[in-house]
Amino acid sequence: MQRRLFVWFGVSILVTAFVVLAVTTVVDRFRGPSARAQWNNVQALIGVQASRVWDDPRHRDAWASEIAGQLGWSVRLDVALGKEFARFGPPTIHWAASAPVFRDGVQVGTVRVHPWPRGGGGWTVLLALAVAVVSLWAISGRIAWKLAWPLEELTRVARDLGEGRLQSRFDVRFARGEVRSLAEVMNGMAERIERQLKDQRELLAAVSHELRTPLARIRLLLELGRGGDTSVLDQLEHEVLEMDALVGELLASARLDFTAMARVPLDAGDLGARALERAALPTALLEVDDAPVSLEGDPTLLQRALSNLLENARVHGGGVTRLRVDVPNGVVRFSVEDAGPGLEGDGERVFHPFQRGETSDGLGLGLALVRRIAEAHGGSAFAENRTEGGARVGFTVRRPAERDGVRPPRTSRG
Repeated sequence: MQRRLFVWFGVSILVTAFVVLAVTTVVDRFRGPSARAQWNNVQALIGVQASRVWDDPRHRDAWASEIAGQLGWSVRLDVALGKEFARFGPPTIHWAASAPVFRDGVQVGTVRVHPWPRGGGGWTVLLALAVAVVSLWAISGRIAWKLAWPLEELTRVARDLGEGRLQSRFDVRFARGEVRSLAEVMNGMAERIERQLKDQRELLAAVSHELRTPLARIRLLLELGRGGDTSVLDQLEHEVLEMDALVGELLASARLDFTAMARVPLDAGDLGARALERAALPTALLEVDDAPVSLEGDPTLLQRALSNLLENARVHGGGVTRLRVDVPNGVVRFSVEDAGPGLEGDGERVFHPFQRGETSDGLGLGLALVRRIAEAHGGSAFAENRTEGGARVGFTVRRPAERDGVRPPRTSRG
């Protein structure tokens, strides 16, 4: 593209130069009759002046030398028969005009002149025009590079991404305007793709490790089941449920990465009540401030996040004491409080994948998925200790602006 722009700039400059020359020629032609009349007057004046000093060689030569010196012309003096006998000024073989010299009505000689325009004349104009064309063409090369480089860089980044080099980025420091906006969007897309694939690789590596343990137990339990021990069936069911939970977490994670989320109007109170019912917990544990609380989001993913919070409180927190829904600072906040010993160390750590408690045999994916679901809905996850004991773990969802006082429909329970 840069080469094509450079060529087109050059062609445009050359065409402009030819147009200028053509216009100049046309103007000169319109001025031609006036210029010729003036030149005829000059010739007549030269002839008159020469006739006054023609018979005095000293004054004649001084006059011709003065014309050649002051005007920079070439001057040649001929006798009546056309034979040269004196020359002054720059040498030349071309004579622009001839002025006959008369004495008493008889031609006694001829003065031939060739005016040399000061500053080099036409050649100087052509040289200046050539320098201007070359200079403009060189500048056009720089302009072509400035115009084409951002697009070539975007093409390079797109090609790198297509070939799997996801770390490739566009340096937005040297881009302006719409190209900069496009580059920032492309860089953001590349970062998301790179992060998603990295998360998927880490997740698959961890899951492959996690699946080995329940599969080994299942094989062992199947061997023991052949001996008629019925308790083995309960253990086998537990292992299958654990694997099913893992598959559910993976499907929810994949939904976040590779599926467009649904954005439907929801009622936060209904989401909380339904999550409690699915967890076989009394709906009396639900506390909603300023009911009804509206939001927009993916009902399947939000239900998964609430279920993971309730399950975390059951396993690690000694049971759920309250599920609270409130609206601080324009966001919808879901908080699950438990009666456990509280959090140890940094609360942020519990949201890392495969972080499990010392007494837990879970997979450590539940709260990590909660955070990802919250971030996908424009919110965040949090975990903190309560002053009265226990922990408070939850997430926020960005709340839509009210539109004409219309509230979203309440979701059905069941």
